[in-house]
Amino acid sequence: MASNGDANETDPPTPNSGDQRGIHRCDYCRLPIPHDPIAVGHDGYTYEFCSQACREALEDSERVFTQYHGHRRFDPGVDALQASLPEGIPRNSFVMLSDLAGTRTEAVRAELVWRALQRGEPVVVVSLLEPPVSLLQSFVSLEWNILPYLERDRLRIVDGFTYRVEDHERMVGRMNAWNSHLRAVAAEATTTVRDPTEIRELQSRIDNAMDDLGMQEQGIVVIDSLTELGALVQPVQSYNFVKDVRADVCKGRFVPVFASATITTDEERFPHDLDYMVDGIVEMRLNEELVEGALLKQLRVRKMNGVLTYPEWKCYEYTSGLGIVTFDPHEEMERSEETVEEETVDDSERL
Repeated sequence: MASNGDANETDPPTPNSGDQRGIHRCDYCRLPIPHDPIAVGHDGYTYEFCSQACREALEDSERVFTQYHGHRRFDPGVDALQASLPEGIPRNSFVMLSDLAGTRTEAVRAELVWRALQRGEPVVVVSLLEPPVSLLQSFVSLEWNILPYLERDRLRIVDGFTYRVEDHERMVGRMNAWNSHLRAVAAEATTTVRDPTEIRELQSRIDNAMDDLGMQEQGIVVIDSLTELGALVQPVQSYNFVKDVRADVCKGRFVPVFASATITTDEERFPHDLDYMVDGIVEMRLNEELVEGALLKQLRVRKMNGVLTYPEWKCYEYTSGLGIVTFDPHEEMERSEETVEEETVDDSERL
C-alpha cells in the first residue's frame, strides 16, 4: 500500500483517546474532530474518523498522518531560528533572508545547507554572486566538510555566476592546487546556467537539479541573492521568478526555499516590497547601541506563516564547527567582569 504524502508517517496507532491536551483527533488525518465522529469497529477496537473520506483512506493505507496543519514542518537546525520558531518551519515556505553588509548572511545560508545535509536531505544551491569554488570555501571556513555530499550526489549547485567570466580557461589556470581540487570535486554536481538573464533557463536548471535529487517533500533550495537577480533582469521578471519558484517549488513540491536579499531604501529597486509575497522573513542587522564601541550582529524572524513566531532580536556570532550561536551581550559582559575580578583576587593572594 502507498504511504501518505505530505506528513511524517507511522504504523496505525491504537484508537484515539485524545492527545496530551485532551483534543479528540481523527484516527487518520489527526486533525481535531469538530462533530460526532464516524466510528468503525475492528479487532475489538473502535476507530473514530472526522469524515468518510478519512475512513476510506485508512482502509487503503498502511500508515496514518502524525503531523497535520496541511503540510509538514521541519526543524532547520539553526540555533537562532530554533529559538524564534519553536514549532519549526512549514515545508511549503518561501523564506527571505533580509541582510545588510557585514551580517555574514553567507554563513547563515551555509548552515541551513549543512544542517539539511546532516538530516539526510538533498540540497540545491543557486549561486549568482560567486563561482562554485568560492561557494565551497564558505563551508570550509566553518570547518564543514561538504565534499562527501557532492561526491554522493546529495548536493547540486546551479552556477549562475561563471557566465560572467570571459576567459574561463585562464580563470582555471590561475587556481592554486586547493581550489583546483574543490573545482574538480564540484564539477559533476554543478550545472552552469548559460545566461541567467534568461529567467526560464534559470528556472529550468533549478527544476532539473531537483528532479535529479528526487526532491519532493524533502530537502531545501537556497538562493544566494535575489538582489543580484534584480540587477540582471527587469523588476517584473524578478517578481515573476519569485512567484513562479514559490508556486512550483514550495507549494508544488513542498520544498522550502531560502533566498537572501539586501533591502535598500530605494523604493523602485527590487526586492524592496517582497514582504507580502513571501511566507517568511528573517532579518539580520548590525547594532551599535547595545554595547559601547561594539558592532553586534542581530537576527530575528519577523514573520513565518502558519506557525508560532517569536519576533525578538537576538545577538549572534559564528563559531567554526558550530555555526551560528546566539548570546546575551550583557550576560557575557557580566561573566567577563567576574572572570577579571577572580583573576585579580588570585593574583593578589599569590603576592
